[in-house]
Amino acid sequence: MSSSLKILLVASEVFPYAKTGGLADVAGSLPSALKKLGHDVRVLLPKYPCTESQPIRSLNLEIEIPNSINKATLFEGRLPENVPVYLVGNDTYFNREHIYGEPGTEYSDNAERFSFLSQAALESCKALDFQPDIIHCNDWHTGLIPVYLKSLYSGKKWYSNIRTLFSIHNLGYQGNFSMENFSTTGLPDRFAGSDGIEFYGKISFLKSGLIFSDALNTVSPRYCQEIQTAGLGFGMEGILQQRSKDLTGILNGVDYSVWNPATDKLIADPYDSLPKKQNSREALIDKFSLKIDKNTPLLCMISRLSNQKGIDLLMEASENIKEENLALVVLGQGESKYESFFSQLSKSNPNRFALASTFDDTLAHQILAGSDMFLMPSTYEPCGLTQMYALKYGTVPLVSSVGGLDDSIQTFDGKTGTGFKFAPNDKNSLLLALKKALACFSDKSSWECLVNNGMAKDFSWDKAAIEYANLYLDICNTASSHKTLQ
Repeated sequence: MSSSLKILLVASEVFPYAKTGGLADVAGSLPSALKKLGHDVRVLLPKYPCTESQPIRSLNLEIEIPNSINKATLFEGRLPENVPVYLVGNDTYFNREHIYGEPGTEYSDNAERFSFLSQAALESCKALDFQPDIIHCNDWHTGLIPVYLKSLYSGKKWYSNIRTLFSIHNLGYQGNFSMENFSTTGLPDRFAGSDGIEFYGKISFLKSGLIFSDALNTVSPRYCQEIQTAGLGFGMEGILQQRSKDLTGILNGVDYSVWNPATDKLIADPYDSLPKKQNSREALIDKFSLKIDKNTPLLCMISRLSNQKGIDLLMEASENIKEENLALVVLGQGESKYESFFSQLSKSNPNRFALASTFDDTLAHQILAGSDMFLMPSTYEPCGLTQMYALKYGTVPLVSSVGGLDDSIQTFDGKTGTGFKFAPNDKNSLLLALKKALACFSDKSSWECLVNNGMAKDFSWDKAAIEYANLYLDICNTASSHKTLQ
């Protein structure tokens, strides 16, 4: 096996073509870093209406999809480093306003939509005459690719040497559907059992990826360990324990061409030091009509508003938090009870609390640049990217000690460290960490040291890309014997 690989990365969303969360950032950044290492890497995702905001062209390739009356039409775009991006066009499945469903819901035919994507990815390879050494599958939306390769496509010589890596970005999202949807996969009936993709009476696309891929990885070393426990395994811990020798954790990287305050075109006054950051802080205060002075630290949250993100903990601690000298700006959408909580908080305390109930990438950059601290109280967090963005923007992270948050943030001891951590789901631990952060903010020299520590950190994709490349090579150089089925 040559050290230069042919890699196809398949994901349901890829920045800047389509984005709802961190998966898109990873799928949009890792390929370019791999290309710099000399690999021939391509990317494939569905063609949604939102992808048309980026330059794309038709390849005039119409692809027959086995087990489907629908066809796929391929389009092409580019990522940095001239990485080809293939967009699978099919209006029946992908010409919709949202990627997964209306906010708070899922489309009823998601099993059919992403079964189609998985087969379209395999058929597209052959149509493009691109024979990858490895297909890098991401989250449940691509979980059927490994089982297709080792069943429906196992007798096809063209596909015989393709290996798979399945990346778990969030084990809590599993692609579980009623057994009635099994027929949409096109798999033989024998795969409907517990040795196949059945999961507690349903079918699970995530389980398919976990048991049929050649190797597994997740997006931080700490999360790699956490998901093998009952507490954070979401019912999959037994499978993950059995496959522990095939499971690794690689911390996500940051695309500093996008997230860098010195070059950020989305903020009014780019900066590279703490003194220059103050202009962004004043702009943010004005934007949300806050009434605070320079001695009041401005915190922010940029997050989905869901139970995973620790909003219940903030609700529990809210009366204590309101007593502190601080302000808070929240950017995010999600469950109505959480939106209502932040909305009421901002209405009752408009001088110090504000909510922007939307998903706005430009506003995310401006809030991160203008805030003094970034709050992320997640109950679990596979990696998290925003805390790493925050470091570069001189915005001190205050995070729960889980997953990638624990891996990427070091507690400040007065000289070394980059932020403050607290135990998840622990009100007293949160309030103690908050008091430490506020005390540090009031000490100018300590605060400057802390901010400078964070801004100096380098989480670029260079290191992570090398780890992925080495993992791909290990997979391709190891004979595939796992779950090869006829």
